[in-house]
Amino acid sequence: MPVQTETDRRHLARAIELAEQGRGGVSPNPMVGAVIGHDDEVVGEGFHRSFGAPHAEVEAIRAAGDADLSEATLYVSLEPCCHHGKTPPCTDAIREAGIRRVVIGSDDPSEHASGRSLGILRDDGVEVVVADGELATRARLLNQPFRKRARTGMPWVLFKSAMTLDGKVATSAGDSKWISSETSRYRAHQWRAECDAVAVGIGTALADDPLLTSRVESAHRQPRRIVFDSEARLPLSAKLVQDAPRIPLTVVVSRAAPRAATDALETHGAEVIVATGENEPARVRSALQQLGAGGIASILLEGGPHLAGAFLDADAIDEIRLFLAPIVLGGRTARDPLEGEGVDQITHAVRALTLDCERIAEDLLISARLKEW
Repeated sequence: MPVQTETDRRHLARAIELAEQGRGGVSPNPMVGAVIGHDDEVVGEGFHRSFGAPHAEVEAIRAAGDADLSEATLYVSLEPCCHHGKTPPCTDAIREAGIRRVVIGSDDPSEHASGRSLGILRDDGVEVVVADGELATRARLLNQPFRKRARTGMPWVLFKSAMTLDGKVATSAGDSKWISSETSRYRAHQWRAECDAVAVGIGTALADDPLLTSRVESAHRQPRRIVFDSEARLPLSAKLVQDAPRIPLTVVVSRAAPRAATDALETHGAEVIVATGENEPARVRSALQQLGAGGIASILLEGGPHLAGAFLDADAIDEIRLFLAPIVLGGRTARDPLEGEGVDQITHAVRALTLDCERIAEDLLISARLKEW
């Protein structure tokens, strides 16, 4: 049964809004918000604040205090959990609170969920309503990293780049600092804070010697830094390696990497994973499977163009965000944002599901969602 009333829609929209407040702090768990409503009145509300903390449903029930909830409705942005993890099942909390009606924004595609809680609640006499339309879409899009990892075992990948009006990310001499504005770069630091990991290729690591941290004061944590480095060329003097004891570093190598080099990286605190496969796209998929198994649900891919092209060829990019700066470089050998093999025909091109534009200082941010999970 879909959501029918304006009251239901309003309370569920508020639950989705609350869920957003957990962004950057709950992964690999999903962001979830919950509202307990009785007609137009909000009796209690809450959201999942951090990984391991009480779930949104429990927070909302606690906020309701001693109120009689037998005539109230629980609005929750995601299907309640029905298994024991770091916290008890939310289905138990719902039943114990006496709630007899639940409105849900989206399903949980995890193996231990996938509608099971809906059946449990219905078997217990609870009326369960599942949203459709715009609210259901909003609830699903809120947790794309969680949904992709649940369905594929691999992290959701956001590719970010800054390019000129003629589509270049660096001059022929390799200079790229700075194409985008300071305001745009701050936005990218916010994305770092929201993602589990940030990834670059060895070319970027050698050229820039970056830290790849988020310089946002409100960041809940720093992302894991990932370097795709098939031959383990990352020097031990690199800032990424020197900082590895404080902020996790993963170096993705191939079987061609010298054992002495990988051992040295591990000695200095880096995690080394070996990606297998006959070509670069296959090795990207191998690495993503291992990273997903290790708890990484989202990756901010910052390049460079070679690595970004390998991700595109591996069909591993879920969303693209491009800062378009009001400058022109020219140059036959100036680099494009994406390299790789690409496609032979326009009809084989990857077509975006959505396209949005936003003005940021003097730049234009173009966001394109390539997949929905």
